[in-house]
Amino acid sequence: MLKVGLTGGIGAGKSEVSRLLVGYGAVLIDADRIAREVVEPGTPGLAAVVDAFGTGILHADGTLDRPALGAIVFADADRLAALNAIVHPLVGARSAELERVAGPDAVVIHDVPLLTENGLAPLYDLVVVVDATPETQLDRLVRLRGMTEADARARMAAQATREERRASADLIVDNDGPLEALEPQVREVWDELTRRTAAH
Repeated sequence: MLKVGLTGGIGAGKSEVSRLLVGYGAVLIDADRIAREVVEPGTPGLAAVVDAFGTGILHADGTLDRPALGAIVFADADRLAALNAIVHPLVGARSAELERVAGPDAVVIHDVPLLTENGLAPLYDLVVVVDATPETQLDRLVRLRGMTEADARARMAAQATREERRASADLIVDNDGPLEALEPQVREVWDELTRRTAAH
């Protein structure tokens, strides 16, 4: 099994790269998606979050009110740390479970948005960074996601710099151009990953 960390700045096109890799046969473990799953209604995760933050973070139907929770934790580093202490171990356990069932010959892609920020590169056999210029990121966030320029710039500023991300990379996918320029690069990355899996 080859464990690959996939990361990239907001708007760099990481989702598109992971979609292509899955199409070639990779097993995807999406940390963001798992983080949502572990706090769904009826889970021990949601119960622990409610214990820590109160019922004010729930919608009337019992689902997590993410904006309400976000307003609490993003204004207070201690509260954010408390939330992470609940959610991160659950995400880690679920990721490990998914990895176990993937099989010994699998290429397992861990989609981890904050890999660089959290110093997680050593957890993986190699790291793939999806790279785009800040100008391209900004354009995509405003044009494709409908963010205001100020909001987009704030989100970008909260992440690692482009240089920091590139420094953590074993392989870099340049996604500054159109979609049709991306596919051949991702195919090359896949070929390299399968070579390394065989050698592993």
